[in-house]
Amino acid sequence: MTDAGKAAPSASPPPRRRDASPVRPLARLEELPGPFRRSFWRSPVRGPWLTSVFGLILLVGIPVLFVTGLLSYAAYNPDLSPINDQTPGKGLLGFYLFSWPTHPVWLYRLNQGVHVTLGVVLVPILLAKLWSVLPKLFELPPVRSAAHALERLSLFLLVGGVVFEFVTGILNIQQWYVFPGSFYRLHFYGAWVFVAGFVVHVGLKAPRMVRALRSRSLRQELRTDTAHTKPEPSGDGDLVSPAPAAPTISRRGVLAFAGGGSLLLLALSVGQSLGGPLRRTALLAPHGQEVGEGSGDFQINVTAAQAGVRAAETGASWRLVLSHTGPGGGAPVSLSRTQLLAMAQHTAHLPIACVEGWSTGNQAWTGVRLRDLARLAGAAQPANVLVESLEGGGTDRRAVLSAGQIMDLDSLLALRVNGADLSLDHGYPARVIVPACPGVHNTKWVTRLTFRS
Repeated sequence: MTDAGKAAPSASPPPRRRDASPVRPLARLEELPGPFRRSFWRSPVRGPWLTSVFGLILLVGIPVLFVTGLLSYAAYNPDLSPINDQTPGKGLLGFYLFSWPTHPVWLYRLNQGVHVTLGVVLVPILLAKLWSVLPKLFELPPVRSAAHALERLSLFLLVGGVVFEFVTGILNIQQWYVFPGSFYRLHFYGAWVFVAGFVVHVGLKAPRMVRALRSRSLRQELRTDTAHTKPEPSGDGDLVSPAPAAPTISRRGVLAFAGGGSLLLLALSVGQSLGGPLRRTALLAPHGQEVGEGSGDFQINVTAAQAGVRAAETGASWRLVLSHTGPGGGAPVSLSRTQLLAMAQHTAHLPIACVEGWSTGNQAWTGVRLRDLARLAGAAQPANVLVESLEGGGTDRRAVLSAGQIMDLDSLLALRVNGADLSLDHGYPARVIVPACPGVHNTKWVTRLTFRS
């Protein structure tokens, strides 16, 4: 029997293919979880107009903060010496530096008062602004085009930079030094990064901000209560909720809440700079109530105990050493406090102002002019002077003053204040006092002056 006579075997079925797992298409925006879904944000007052109002306030305030911050850095005369410079790697960022003037005597006090007080006052406005744009931080897709990528990058620099600058600034005001490095260096470089993002963001958003501000009347919004508050038109931008809830606060209320917070912070901080009766209201000031006694009844930054200065070092054995480096330099001159008091005495009415924003009123300082001590050391035309303190350690024990600061008639090695000898906490036996100079450079417990030609 041939194969043809056999029954053809039935063909085996092909192996079954395992069905591939169904691929779920990308979720639509409204199917995304939580804050990534636009309808998650339901506030009826959030929108381009309210954001633009807060943005306009910050657009005025932040440049003032930046400029006064740069001037604060310049006041240390960082180009004089590495001792004064906390940011030696600044390079081109120090293009604007100049020799800090000594007049008007209230210059540094005004600059730091504005810088610190304005920074504190703007905190509620900043928080309100961040709240108003919160949906943008969760926007998807994160990048839609090159222009959108630039906008997102500027937003990252802006939000990250402003939070960093305000947080580090407030910590410094309260003298809570928890920084991973020098506050001056971190704050200085952080300011430039933030401002770069700020400039780009303003350039991108300025036209839209102008349109938003023109779209509604501020006067009308201030007259609108909660019951009559309505969302902005949905076509006005991504900040407007597609499913707004019933209003629980009006735009007038949001502005009043943020503005009231700023006024409260102003009342609790401005007294540290203005002085007088308002100093008692400066509850947020680190030195608002810490004062000396009698003629020294004004703010103390660092006490002798905190600085490691012992009373034995300031007694009869204390000497001021004057020296002169450079052409014509001679042997050092050693002077006791009695000998200093026997020299020509001069009185200058000057405040002390510190980087944290606090300052004293004008005090009557009496002592020997720095220019007279320079001549005694053999430096008739000094280029600068290195001031050294008895202070045990730290960066504040030394400072370098410029020629202009030395030669000013109100620059003194003070021995007395308000008609009495300096107290130990105010720098006894002698301290430097220079007009318009940062408080940290008005060195206390001076033990040596090295003039350089």
